[in-house]
Amino acid sequence: VQLQASGGGFVQAGGSLRLSCVPSRTIFSINTVGWYRQAPGKQRELVAGITSGGTTDYADPVKGRFTISRDNAKNTVYLQMNSLKPEDTAVYYCNAQYRGGSFWGQGTLVTVSS
Repeated sequence: VQLQASGGGFVQAGGSLRLSCVPSRTIFSINTVGWYRQAPGKQRELVAGITSGGTTDYADPVKGRFTISRDNAKNTVYLQMNSLKPEDTAVYYCNAQYRGGSFWGQGTLVTVSS
């Protein structure tokens, strides 16, 4: 599975960004599509995920602020990020769990200034 991620950028604290992930396989065929992030000097961590059945899950630090969703017609998974904080600054990666394998897209940088 190839994944094309986009939407990162620079935003002030309290602002919003929307990330997009377009997989090369149809969304329904992928077990889980997730967004991860890696800040400088830190390990990569799960931010949010959505299963083929539409079940979503979020890391505690982003609950209530981030929303993962999908547009079936566009075969795209989105991560809507609101009320951004400086600690959200990281490279964000799209991931797909497909047929026992784990596939990564290229990262997209999100920078939140205070």
